[in-house]
Amino acid sequence: MHETLHEDQTFHQLDFSEQEISGNEYLRCTFSHCDFSKADLSGNDFVECTFEHCNLTMVKLNDTGMKDIRFHDCKVMGVDFHPCSKFMFEVNFQKCQVDYSSFFQRKMKKARFTDCSLRETDFTETDLTEAVFSQCDLHMAAFDRTNLEKADLRTANNYTIDPAINRVKKARFAYPGVLGLLRNYDLRID
Repeated sequence: MHETLHEDQTFHQLDFSEQEISGNEYLRCTFSHCDFSKADLSGNDFVECTFEHCNLTMVKLNDTGMKDIRFHDCKVMGVDFHPCSKFMFEVNFQKCQVDYSSFFQRKMKKARFTDCSLRETDFTETDLTEAVFSQCDLHMAAFDRTNLEKADLRTANNYTIDPAINRVKKARFAYPGVLGLLRNYDLRID
């Protein structure tokens, strides 16, 4: 596959919706106010890139490399990150809507989610060691055999995490969110 290198470029207000874009490498690029909804970005590598005010709803990411990627104020709904490159995956989200997305089996050590909506997002078998969920809404997010050791969920809310099936050693929680650790036990707490 012939790769086109895009280095230190800014892509502004471009419409890539429902397009197939592959075989490119983006190094230190910024995507601002771009529409990628339902686009197929399979087979691209993004390294040290920023997406700001972009719509990435239902984007396809088969064998897509994402190393040191920052999403800021983006709509990233219904995205399956599982098919991304296993060797190049490091993403952080700030003020993003990441509802209905899947991070199934992703290694996301030290990932940061700040002021994000992560409603019904799938974190099954995800390694979230030392991840930070700051001011995030995790309503109906799936945590199943998830590694949350040393993760910080002190300001996260609406989560349900069963300590019997998830690794939570030294994770940080705060009241009232910590009650989400007990929700599956049908307890009455007054």
